[in-house]
Amino acid sequence: MAVKTLADLLEEGVEGRGVLVRSDLNVPLDDNGKITDPGRIVASVPTIKALVEAGAKVVVTAHLGRPKGEPDPKLSLAPVAAELADQLGRNVQLAGDVVGQDALARSEGLTDGDVLLLENIRFDPRETSKDDAERGKLAAALVELVGDDGAFVSDGFGVVHRKQASVYDVAKLLPHFAGTLVAAEVDVLARLSENPDRPYAVVLGGSKVSDKLAVIEALAPKVDTLVIGGGMCFTFLAAQGLSVGSSLLQEEMVDTCKNLLEQYADVIHLPRDIVVADTFAADAESKVVPAHEIPDGWIGLDVGPESVRRFAALLTEARTVFWNGPMGVFEFEKFAAGTLGVAEAIVTATGKGAFSVVGGGDSAAAVRALGLPEDGFSHISTGGGASLEYLEGKELPGIAVLED
Repeated sequence: MAVKTLADLLEEGVEGRGVLVRSDLNVPLDDNGKITDPGRIVASVPTIKALVEAGAKVVVTAHLGRPKGEPDPKLSLAPVAAELADQLGRNVQLAGDVVGQDALARSEGLTDGDVLLLENIRFDPRETSKDDAERGKLAAALVELVGDDGAFVSDGFGVVHRKQASVYDVAKLLPHFAGTLVAAEVDVLARLSENPDRPYAVVLGGSKVSDKLAVIEALAPKVDTLVIGGGMCFTFLAAQGLSVGSSLLQEEMVDTCKNLLEQYADVIHLPRDIVVADTFAADAESKVVPAHEIPDGWIGLDVGPESVRRFAALLTEARTVFWNGPMGVFEFEKFAAGTLGVAEAIVTATGKGAFSVVGGGDSAAAVRALGLPEDGFSHISTGGGASLEYLEGKELPGIAVLED
């Protein structure tokens, strides 16, 4: 990746300069607005801290959730600002708007080493506009907050696959640099793509085949083992002619799955047993059944113990592992064993010298929720969608714009 990095910017010197940092602080919140997994905030700290310690006036921009281009109190970055302050061990101001009067006044009052977090960037409809001129106007307003001698550091890997004002357009207006997180993520994904050690195993879960189809098509010809679990496995089981009861099923994808199974029969591995429930609930009645005997009206919520043993036998012998998506509804303790078992197998492989990558999103949340050691994996990505698009071979706009 021929881009300048944070190290290059620090070498230039940032004392007294305004630096705009695009971070990914899109953390999950519970019904009371409390952060349930601060992983992305923790991962964003090294870049911000390095700039603070070097005397920069740091302006951070980020989003939370999917507001409709207007302020939504439930998606304010207030809890994020508090957590970021705790992680940094210093005060973090939160602007009351995105690029309005409060943001401008606060940015003008910054002194060396101060941190200002702008309110949720997606409260401004121009952030996600398809109109280049509209996004450009927001980018210009962001640049005004750091001044003519400012710089831009892209450190939100979870959004680099989006052509958005705070990700793409600002990089066209300011000297631009890849933050610690973005540089590390791209290095890791390049290692997965270019010459991985073999056997190379990929584990894909999650709910919809359609969300993962492009990455399945891109990786199936390149890997030795492709394990499929989660809600998406039921469309593959249906493609084998099996009844899946009331489990999640994408009827329109059955023929596509059938073709994939025919083409990559020696690579794709599906569950042989399923943990089914009589309803979608944490306390539902459940039982383990063979994959070809899912009863009518029952829902598959996890892969079964035999499947975990089979998958683990494949994964523990791998030299490279990429995992994206849980094996079941791990948020319910009763249906977490599949995800836990597969994750433990990846930890074992890592301990034996394998290079393992957890592909962001729900998988990263599962690692923390299930109490697995984060250092049991070589790398835990902060960007699920961006990781998948990179592995699909797509150009990521937020990375391409950084290249000189």
